[in-house]
Amino acid sequence: MLQILIQGMLLSGLYALIAVGFTLIFSIGRILNLGYGAYLMLGGYIYFWASQSIGLPKLVAVGMAMIFGVLMGIMKFQLIVKPLKGNHVAIEISTLILAVVLQAGVVFVFGDSSKILLPIVNGVVYVADAPVTYNMLIATVSSWVILLSLYTFIRTTDIGRAMQAVSMDTKGAAICGIEPDRVNMVTWALSGGLGALGGVFFASYTQLAPSMWVGPLIISVAVVIVGGIGSIIGTLIVAHIVGFMEVIVVSVFAPELRGVFTMGLIILVLVLRPQGLFGREEL
Repeated sequence: MLQILIQGMLLSGLYALIAVGFTLIFSIGRILNLGYGAYLMLGGYIYFWASQSIGLPKLVAVGMAMIFGVLMGIMKFQLIVKPLKGNHVAIEISTLILAVVLQAGVVFVFGDSSKILLPIVNGVVYVADAPVTYNMLIATVSSWVILLSLYTFIRTTDIGRAMQAVSMDTKGAAICGIEPDRVNMVTWALSGGLGALGGVFFASYTQLAPSMWVGPLIISVAVVIVGGIGSIIGTLIVAHIVGFMEVIVVSVFAPELRGVFTMGLIILVLVLRPQGLFGREEL
């Protein structure tokens, strides 16, 4: 039981890190960024190329992955979201198509075979006889630090308060002198950087593959749907629900059933409580 608790805490922290960027976009723009998983895929491959192909220091490679994610987020906003403003269906379909195109690009450059991504931090520590890799421990700690920092940033800074205002009422925020496009661009940039960082940790936890963006996308959608139009705290809570249940399913039943619970939970919440467990919340 203690091992399940430890593994659940570690996996939940990783899931919270993966989902928070997706939650930001949905909370502020009311858009399902169906290409969000591509940030994770590209972040993982940029880190692989920088650290294992050309031998750059790992922290430099992580920074490069995050910068690339930020640039991807800005480009996606400027080239897709802004021109299609108001047409959420078109934006969502376009982002999904872009993810498929990027996957094809990754296959062209790196091939379609899976690759082993070396951990950012090597080593294993045993807690109550449960093996815990330093890499997963760092991912969990990073998740908490990033989420708390992001929460503080949104609550205490001018741009953070502007993000709150836009998430509540875009027209009202514009009347008050806030530029919604600027706020949304910052949000997409943050989402891209956080997604790329999540991709580095996720790929080192599982493996690096062109199709790896699908799983994190499902996790992110589950967090938003189950939690409702979420806050950052809501993301943290639902990520722990999903993470713990997946660990229990894998430990008690079979690893092949890992994603079944997540999909079933989405369907159940949509049928019984479409507004999510925590209803509509703001950032």
